[in-house]
Parts: sequence; C-alpha cells; structure tokens
Amino acid sequence: MQRVCFLLKVRAERAEEYRLRHAEVWQEMRDALTATGWRNYSLFLREDGLLVGYLETEDFARARAAMDATEVNARWQAEMGGFFEGLDGRGPDEAMRPLTEVFHLA
Repeated sequence: MQRVCFLLKVRAERAEEYRLRHAEVWQEMRDALTATGWRNYSLFLREDGLLVGYLETEDFARARAAMDATEVNARWQAEMGGFFEGLDGRGPDEAMRPLTEVFHLA
C-alpha cells in the first residue's frame, strides 16, 4: 500500500467556501474515489490556504489515471480549479505532486 501526501495552495480569500464545498462532496464523487482505489483520503486546510492531502492506494499513478477517466472528476475539477493558486493552467489533480516520505512509524 502506498501512502501519498501532497500540498496545494487554496486562495486564502476562498478558504471558507472551499471548506463548505467539501462538507458536501457529491456522493458520485465519493463513489468514484472509492471505486478507483483511493483509500483513507483526507484533506487538511490551514487558515492561510495551505492544503495537505493524504491518501493510501495500491498504485497512485493507476488510481489517479482511473479518476482522470471519470466524468464526475472532470466536473469536480472544473468547479474546484478556481480555488487554487499556482496551477499554471493545470487542474488541481494534475498539480498534485507527492511528497517524499522520510519516516513512518508502523
């Protein structure tokens, strides 16, 4: 099982709206994440907009590619793109770059 952690930057002025949107993630989006192998997925948002994501999956590249192929993810990414800084024309999912794990207490 791979543990994946990534950082993104939510626009500080939209942080509260971002929180509210994630309080009601569409059920079809939740179902797609589960079906494509995203497990134990969490997002943490600091007041200044720093977003920390964590998930576990058998194969991150495969899980991400499977989500990219879903229609619901395309809709979600289109709606969420405006919340982030520094995407440089990429969608939020494309900007996710896993951090290197340097320690894990098993």
